[in-house]
Amino acid sequence: MTPVASALLLVAFGASHVLASPVAEPPVAGPVVTSAPSLDNVLQKRASCTFSGSSGAASASKSQASCATIVLSNVAVPSGTTLDLSKLADGTHVIFQGTTTWGYSEWTGPLLQIKGKDITVEGASGSVLDGDGARWWDGEGGNGGVKKPKFFAAHSLTGSSSIKNLNIKNTPVQAVSINGCKGLTVTNMVIDNSAGDSGGGHNTDGFDIGSSSGITITGAKVYNQDDCVAVNSGTDITFSGGLCSGGHGLSIGSVGGRSDNTVENVTFKDSTVTKSTNGIRIKAVAGTTGTIKGVTYSGITLSSISKYGVLIEQNYNGGDLHGDPTSGVPITDLTISSITGSSGVQSSGYNVAIVCGSGACSNWTWSGVSVSGGKGYGSCKNVPSVASC
Repeated sequence: MTPVASALLLVAFGASHVLASPVAEPPVAGPVVTSAPSLDNVLQKRASCTFSGSSGAASASKSQASCATIVLSNVAVPSGTTLDLSKLADGTHVIFQGTTTWGYSEWTGPLLQIKGKDITVEGASGSVLDGDGARWWDGEGGNGGVKKPKFFAAHSLTGSSSIKNLNIKNTPVQAVSINGCKGLTVTNMVIDNSAGDSGGGHNTDGFDIGSSSGITITGAKVYNQDDCVAVNSGTDITFSGGLCSGGHGLSIGSVGGRSDNTVENVTFKDSTVTKSTNGIRIKAVAGTTGTIKGVTYSGITLSSISKYGVLIEQNYNGGDLHGDPTSGVPITDLTISSITGSSGVQSSGYNVAIVCGSGACSNWTWSGVSVSGGKGYGSCKNVPSVASC
């Protein structure tokens, strides 16, 4: 445009119109912050999955992280295979329906493995986890003979995890290992290895607990040929309302010689031990170090005990009451109260046996212990003054 034309435009329209500043655009809005999805919403988006038959174990293991609820219906686990649920999403619900079985293989197992946070494991009405242990039983247990798989590794279950209403039958050896767990609740579990009494079952421990805290076991029924419960290490553990039949009783230990040798604040209460080798047993391994502190046995009823109604020993070496006791695993703040068993011990057994190292058993509370039927043990050592042996 020529200078003359520009001047004419300024005159015609006014300089303010031609040279006006551009209109400002509205500001661009920033990103909108939204809250993270809740766990409940995440679970609703994941599938509920049902697995069954001979392919059920592999399919469940492969899909476990994407299922909010896993239903295992009549699963037949192949031989030499773990039903592996160790990668569950937080909050998963596992339900066993029908009969779960495993093929035969000479290996160490476990046959079932479950890990996770806020996990619920449940047995539906009428369901059975059948190990068919008679295929392995040879009277040797874990000490020899064929290799035998351990059954259920309940490891690293944390948060508010729970196991309820499981019916476990005929495990080849150990039934349930609880290890590395925090805040686990076990309710109304049945472990029935009674067929092993005459069928060669051995080392069929009910619950072996290690390196765990905040464990509560309520209403369990255990029929077996080894410890009903053995707390080998851990803190804040309670077993209540239980029935133990055929095994080695309610045990602490053995403690000593392991990677973790601390047992603290453990309570056994309101339970019955019958047809067992021992009623109550605390085992500290001679020549080792560790701690057994704050253990309570209260409201325990004993019947048909063949060897020891109450056995507390600091000279355990793989067998009971061998050699001189040592003081490396002190037993302190022990409470034994309301232990009853009129004629609860067989005549060939001993009512109470206590063998402590020098100064290694202290601050005990002992009351209401009424166990009879057996003999007095003549070799008790370093017994605290409040206790009777």
